[in-house]
Amino acid sequence: MSLNVTFATTTWLWTSPFTTETTSLFSKIKGMGFDAVEIPVEDPELLHVPSVKQALEDHNLKPVICGAFGPTRDLTHDDPSFHKTSFDYIRRCLQISAEVGASFVAGPMYSAVGKARLLPPEKKKIEWERAVNNLHKVCVMAAEYGQEIALEPLNRFETDLINNAQDLMRLISDINHPAAKVLLDGFHMNIEERNIVDAITLVGKKLIHVQVSENYRGTPGTGQTRWEDYRKGLELVEYRGVVSIESFTPEIKELAGAVCIWRPLAESQDAFASEGLKFLKAWAS
Repeated sequence: MSLNVTFATTTWLWTSPFTTETTSLFSKIKGMGFDAVEIPVEDPELLHVPSVKQALEDHNLKPVICGAFGPTRDLTHDDPSFHKTSFDYIRRCLQISAEVGASFVAGPMYSAVGKARLLPPEKKKIEWERAVNNLHKVCVMAAEYGQEIALEPLNRFETDLINNAQDLMRLISDINHPAAKVLLDGFHMNIEERNIVDAITLVGKKLIHVQVSENYRGTPGTGQTRWEDYRKGLELVEYRGVVSIESFTPEIKELAGAVCIWRPLAESQDAFASEGLKFLKAWAS
């Protein structure tokens, strides 16, 4: 039985940051055979939302809105001004998501990416409680716009707070709001999960978005990923959402440095997307 999923790619595969002009990629993305596109909103001021919406409609692409959580966007910071910055940014992302016809904002919005330290238990508890309380506020905000949030575990080198599905389900339980849902990213799962099938079934119906690349961040189908386990897990939870290729271009140095990509991972970024999609369609069929 085929997986009933839709395929997307992120525009991060080619460029950063996303601006209104980045919609020029939509024709290529649609022409490759994708039916959805991930739009990473690094700076909301760079988007003329009506134009982005029109471009999506013109190319019949479903949008997925993803957040970018750098050092100033940190809901666990000791300084409450960082929380306000995060709330303001997330609210704008939720507005954009609603305006373009998406249903959730995805990303590791519980803390700043790259905040990875060995904390004493008492400090860890404080930051956990801040994440819980502030994300509950975010969920209330999301509901105002008819939106949800898809929270993403990251590997141990990118965060010390939420590394796997078990961590995330504990966080969601503590948040205790129906808008809190799950994004699973195969790159991080390949590092942190003992068992892929168990991780997917643990999050179950909370799963609303999936990102994939190879274990080395390269083209799906060219590495060591146990794709049969991802398929089995998604079948068991009857996942019907988007499976999106997420990787990055080494040509944008600031982005490449942030995600530690020091060399090209494919013959070209176009080949990355097209060959990855070819593999994923065969994998899902």
